[in-house]
Amino acid sequence: MAPLIQPSLIKNKVKRQEVANKQKKARGQQKLQQRLARAKQEAADPVAKKKRLAENVPKTLDNTREHDPSMLPTSKQPNGSSTVRIEELNADLASDPFAPYFDFTDDPHLPPKVLITTSPKASRTTYDFCDELVGVFPGAEYIRRKKGKGFEVGRIAGWAAGRGYKHMLVVNEDMKKPNAITFIYLPNGPTAYFKLSSVELTKHIFGHARATPHNPELVLNNFATSLGHAVGRMFQTLFPPLPEFQGRQVVTLHNQRDFLFFRRHRYAFRSPEKVALQEIGPRFTLKLRWVKKGLPEVRSFGATPDALEITTGIIEEFSPPTEETTEGGENADEDNGDDDMGEGGGEPQPPAKTDPAKDSEYLWRWKPELETSRRTFFL
Repeated sequence: MAPLIQPSLIKNKVKRQEVANKQKKARGQQKLQQRLARAKQEAADPVAKKKRLAENVPKTLDNTREHDPSMLPTSKQPNGSSTVRIEELNADLASDPFAPYFDFTDDPHLPPKVLITTSPKASRTTYDFCDELVGVFPGAEYIRRKKGKGFEVGRIAGWAAGRGYKHMLVVNEDMKKPNAITFIYLPNGPTAYFKLSSVELTKHIFGHARATPHNPELVLNNFATSLGHAVGRMFQTLFPPLPEFQGRQVVTLHNQRDFLFFRRHRYAFRSPEKVALQEIGPRFTLKLRWVKKGLPEVRSFGATPDALEITTGIIEEFSPPTEETTEGGENADEDNGDDDMGEGGGEPQPPAKTDPAKDSEYLWRWKPELETSRRTFFL
């Protein structure tokens, strides 16, 4: 075999390109012959193919992610071991706000009530996206939001909690396009804020299927940390616990590099080994920005501040209560109890008003300095 000529030593440009193309084509043919010979050998020996695939695993950002101490014991971890114990995990699951959903005390076929609304004076595109969300969640209802005082997100959340709603979704928009979703779990929170991108409605998906009113199945994929597990449980509470399998509809929320890809499909079994998927829509991508404790705050920037109070430092002496005051207090408690029972005999009262959340009540908040490398993920 003649030695290869280095194209860089050829001064003529046309000849240099011709030699370089011939050498590139020869290398491609050589690799092709090697692949064909290896495929022929592995067809007769399947064990060799499995061994080659196991030894040649490509390195990606997903399987080389930095170890997080909050990773769950059952998650796929590239390196290191989990510091979260099974007992601690079970205790956290039993005490989190979503625990009543998993007690299965209610009818498993009954979908939870979901209130969907938008920012004030939303555009047509946002209304179409909300209409898609109403079709995705079985118990969803859209109510148009008015503009003005009294229609803040915190007040609407309290109003919805007093009327039996379990969730509230607020779709925000920017430049007449939906760009964020605020997820509020009622009646006591938490509240999560997601950036919204890559929105594609059902009518824009080529060859899409038509949705049916059946309760869909839910697939939550690749939620590895404690925060990711909490986000997955939050989305799980949007659907009834027991799906209707005759509808053959499945909703997938796939987490990859902290981006949540939402898809909805209908599956059909072509044979005992093969299954076909047909996308229903819509499709969009979510990115978690923060999680707050409780309901959204209601801020009043134009309110008059409280008057300044000056204490003299004089401490009043404590005097023990007399028998008359004790009897009167007991009677007052009894009267108050009668009043509460009388009120409870009618319509159920809304839950007690919670204090507005503060900036210090963030359970988790994304910051640029948290991402120390491209392999740092939080879900």
